[in-house]
Amino acid sequence: MASLRSAMDSSFWDQSVSSPQTLEGTARAVPGQTFPLDGARGSRALRTQQLSLLGNGFPLGIIPSYGPAALKELGSFSLQTMLLKPETPRWWLGLVGQFRPKKLISSIKDELSRLSSFDDLEFPGFFQDVAKHFIDKSPFSLGLWSQFSLTPSASVLLSTEAHGEKKGRRHKLMLYDQLPLHDVTLEAAWPELFRDHKGQYWEVPESISLDLSSLVSDSGFRYRFGLHKNSGHPQALNATNGEAPLTLMPGLCAKAAFSYEQSHDFWRKEEEEDVLVETEQGTVVRPSYDVRLREPFSALSGIIGGTCAAWFGGRESSVAVASKGDENISVNARKRSPLSADLFGSLCYTYQHGNFRNLYRDLTRIDARLDICSASAFATSVLNGLKRSSVNRAENPASSPRFNLILQQQVYGPIVCRVDSSVSLGSSPARRGPHVEDFIFSLCYSLRVLASGKVVAWYSPKRKEGMIELRVFEF
Repeated sequence: MASLRSAMDSSFWDQSVSSPQTLEGTARAVPGQTFPLDGARGSRALRTQQLSLLGNGFPLGIIPSYGPAALKELGSFSLQTMLLKPETPRWWLGLVGQFRPKKLISSIKDELSRLSSFDDLEFPGFFQDVAKHFIDKSPFSLGLWSQFSLTPSASVLLSTEAHGEKKGRRHKLMLYDQLPLHDVTLEAAWPELFRDHKGQYWEVPESISLDLSSLVSDSGFRYRFGLHKNSGHPQALNATNGEAPLTLMPGLCAKAAFSYEQSHDFWRKEEEEDVLVETEQGTVVRPSYDVRLREPFSALSGIIGGTCAAWFGGRESSVAVASKGDENISVNARKRSPLSADLFGSLCYTYQHGNFRNLYRDLTRIDARLDICSASAFATSVLNGLKRSSVNRAENPASSPRFNLILQQQVYGPIVCRVDSSVSLGSSPARRGPHVEDFIFSLCYSLRVLASGKVVAWYSPKRKEGMIELRVFEF
């Protein structure tokens, strides 16, 4: 079924979402806002692992991606490849390169357009001018990753990446320890990239998180504790309003959350993992293309939970606006509450037809989910509506419920077409009434050899971004 864990994970600072803006292939969702689409969640596999496996199926091991660059002349299209991948049983290193060809092609075309005829071609001068464009570093990016195991259950990941069109580098450290009943994660990034519900990117100079998360028990109960520290004022990369989310402002936050999840099957046709099928060549074993999609069923699932947070420092964000009429300055101050508590919940209905085993007409799946990201914000918006208050209810993005719809249809064999959409049931400053807030189109190719793994090519018209990823056990 559609993932319900993002309801609680979205309250913290390490909820990853797929993004071509970094060589890592992910950014972080801004906590305290709407839950990200299932199709937008980052892959569990590291980008270096993805490129290493995807390179076997692409010419020269080159994987394309699409996302706007910091400089417009670089274009949105880019090519990534794995340059180096030495490894030992307890350690590995990966070097990833990226190239944006638009600027180089345009520069060479400009050089050729200056020639009235080939008789004007001067061998040393012309080729020297062309060579200068090849050594321009702006279209190139490099990323280095290294991971080593401390114990069988603990590992450390170090990474750094540099983009030719940007100053500085992006560094990250992650320590992960898997305990019998809990997962402990320590993450630090300089800087960290966040994406809000509008698709706008924010860069926080320093972001450090320490989280303790329990595994889901048989009863469906789960809890999580975390400490997070932001340092430096967040910088807008493509935002237009200039006001950073309050949860990204400097300060130290201690947060705790719990959730209770349950599911009820209306009906389910249980299938064995491997099925014998009679063919012209005889009896053969034909497993499902994805073990998570091998059983037709109809089910209703839900999750409810709560969060509480305490902030220390950095409570106020002020935006000064100079008045044109006189020298007075009006200050619009937004204050962050030092203590807060809230409830959230999701209700999802899932229907699947087919076992995803045959070549065609063997998988149709629908996931319809209703999200209430913030019970307090939703209640406030309802009261303001009843009172006909002039307060702008769209200020808090979590005040309106969201209806998420996921449609999956088998095209042929392991190829599946998928559409993720999110509809806001409230109003926004630009639109009144319910409206489509986000939309992602994906084409998936399931890999039987990975049991529940697939190659996903997705595109977001809202953000004008697209990637090819390898995702495993994403349900």
